[in-house]
Amino acid sequence: MAGRWRKTKRRVMRALPLALLTLLVLVAGTATRFVDPGPLRQVRNMVFDEFQRQHPRPYDPAGPVRVVAIDEASLERLGQWPWPRSLIADITDRLTQMGAAAIAFDVLFSEPDRMSPEALADLLPEGPARVALLESLAGTVGNDLAFSEALLRTNSILSVALNRTRPRADGDAPSEADRLFAEPKAGFAFAGDPPHPFIAHFEGVTGPIATLSEAAAGLGAVNWLPDRDQVVRSVPLVVRLNDDVLVPGLAAEALRVAQGASTLIVRATNASGQGAFGEATGINAVKIGGIVVPTDASGAVRVHYAEDAPQRSIPAWRVAEGAISPDEIAGRIILIGATAPGLYDLRATPLEAATPGVEVHAQLLEHVIDGASLTRPDWTVGLELIAFWALTLIFAFAAALLTPLKSIILGLVTLSVTVAASYYAFLDKGLLIDPSFPVIGSGFALLAATGWVAVREQAERRWVRGAFSRYVASDLVETLAQNPDALTLGGQMRPMTILFMDVRSFTSISETMDAQKLTGFLNDLLTPLTDVILSHRGTVDKYMGDAIMAFWNAPLDDPDHEAHACEAALAMADAADAFNARFAGDYPPVAIGIGMNSGECCVGNLGSTRRFDYSVIGDDVNVASRLEAQTKGYGVTIVVGPSTAEVAMPRGYRCLSIDKIRVKGKEQALEVFALIGGPNHPVPEKTEAAIPTLERAIAAFRAGDTELLDAELDALEAYDHPFHAIAALYNQRLIDMRAGVAVLDEDGAVTLLTKGSEAIAGTARTGKMDRDALAPDPIAPAAQ
Repeated sequence: MAGRWRKTKRRVMRALPLALLTLLVLVAGTATRFVDPGPLRQVRNMVFDEFQRQHPRPYDPAGPVRVVAIDEASLERLGQWPWPRSLIADITDRLTQMGAAAIAFDVLFSEPDRMSPEALADLLPEGPARVALLESLAGTVGNDLAFSEALLRTNSILSVALNRTRPRADGDAPSEADRLFAEPKAGFAFAGDPPHPFIAHFEGVTGPIATLSEAAAGLGAVNWLPDRDQVVRSVPLVVRLNDDVLVPGLAAEALRVAQGASTLIVRATNASGQGAFGEATGINAVKIGGIVVPTDASGAVRVHYAEDAPQRSIPAWRVAEGAISPDEIAGRIILIGATAPGLYDLRATPLEAATPGVEVHAQLLEHVIDGASLTRPDWTVGLELIAFWALTLIFAFAAALLTPLKSIILGLVTLSVTVAASYYAFLDKGLLIDPSFPVIGSGFALLAATGWVAVREQAERRWVRGAFSRYVASDLVETLAQNPDALTLGGQMRPMTILFMDVRSFTSISETMDAQKLTGFLNDLLTPLTDVILSHRGTVDKYMGDAIMAFWNAPLDDPDHEAHACEAALAMADAADAFNARFAGDYPPVAIGIGMNSGECCVGNLGSTRRFDYSVIGDDVNVASRLEAQTKGYGVTIVVGPSTAEVAMPRGYRCLSIDKIRVKGKEQALEVFALIGGPNHPVPEKTEAAIPTLERAIAAFRAGDTELLDAELDALEAYDHPFHAIAALYNQRLIDMRAGVAVLDEDGAVTLLTKGSEAIAGTARTGKMDRDALAPDPIAPAAQ
């Protein structure tokens, strides 16, 4: 019970810093969201802008709005701006005759027309010329009057511009606001809470001259509500002048006049069906005629912009010259405004870096009439906070239970799903649910949690390395550092490939050196051989003087351990040749022998409770050691067992079956293969040419056909090949078979009498090449 309590306490203490870090992120993130600083709003806007860029509102060429553009071509044909208002009156009449539902001017007519005849007469000095001109103008209609008469004949809307400048008191003279809105053209009705505190407030106004304002059917404000980056994302349907005068926006007024409505109904919170638990949170919709327009709390509409469409715009000169089809005008709301460079203020939108202001009004009208909606209800903030809390907690648990890499992958997938869900809400419902806050906040929590876990794990690994590096091998230290729970006595069964390497005639070599030089010799030789093993995913088990024991597929999984071991063995042979070339004259030439075998072995921490090694044991380990001993007798560098050869050969490694033996102490026969090449180590052509003859000789021996064996051995002498020791071995066996010696067992195997290499010595065949001279070590070997 005490041990379980200590274990539980240790887990709690390990998790406590992570829990405190998570709590800190939750508190800081929640507070930041309620403050909603400028950078956070900017990121939110950037995300919503990107949504629009990816999916702009489709433009309908048959849409309900057209812009009569005062463009460059119109200025060239009709003269420089400002045009005489008699010309504008003519354009207005033509649009009316073609059936325009309403005509809205995105132009401020705040001064009398300076091109009017009487205005031109006033420019002349007193004298007969001026008197004569005035007499000739008697009875003519001035430009402003002509324009006002045209306005009376159509559903016309003129622009007003509200500003922050408080008007100067001038005795009892009426203010501009009194003049324009003493008798408002648009009425307002309210449902729910009073909306005035939430509507954008202005104190001054500039509007058209009285002659024109009185003739117009409506007056609309052209004010924008740009964000800090000056991008026009929202356009107000209603603005407030002074304390209580509400003024419709130009687009809203055009929509009202086109429908013949008299009143705009502003619906705020706590209206019927719009409960907000008693809290006043602002406007949520404005009803204009038969159209209900969802808005934000200030009565503004977030416009879902369409891409620029040439069909939306009609040059003014075409209207003035009658070069336009009535079908382009009939039943539509017409906006007249400047698009020529130098005549308009550039406005940035989510889709365009610069667009004429009249285009923004047109886009708003299309958005409203098409029934498009981009809304951000009050509950979205709560949803975003819940998403932030949920993601943060998920990432905290992931950091505690998973590796840092898996936690990061889980985080990236989860955050991607969050962004995708927000984009889907935008596409399907027109909802603006901010993914940036939960993604950034929980993403920070994810990085903080995984970072803390990574730091903690690195500290634990450093502790393990420091505690055990003096007692166990460095490769085992790294394994334990990655998994401290593996520091237990015991092993596991798994398929492995085992390699033994030994230096040939090491005793003779060591007799030529003193202890210091012999140490340097071993270091210079074993270092590159070890590097080869490690670079091919092998694990060095131990060094035994001049020998190396290594294995594959532990402690790390290696599904291709047979192939990797074969590649390492061939590379070790090349490394031995490179050693001889590099140290020629310093050390005697070196030859190595390598034996390999694959099979089920027990690998793990083997030894006592006080000291143990990470090693491997099993019958296949012993077989690998015996195979290494046979390399000397066969005169080849690498000998492998059948399990290794069976997997390696389909992967391109050349394994030549050279014998079938029963080693001392083993009942089961073992087929022996010489590894002579691989994908990166092609077999020389001379060697390749001799292999078929050697294989036929070995087959004849196994079949007991002495005549065929004799013939194939004779044929083999004609080739330049490296199999001299093998040829000498089978020559001796041929001699023994002819002398009546039982060489083959019943299963076709040869039984070895020692653990070391088989004896090759024997009497040469009479009349033939002295094959005894081909044997590299013509002595009866002893057990190694």
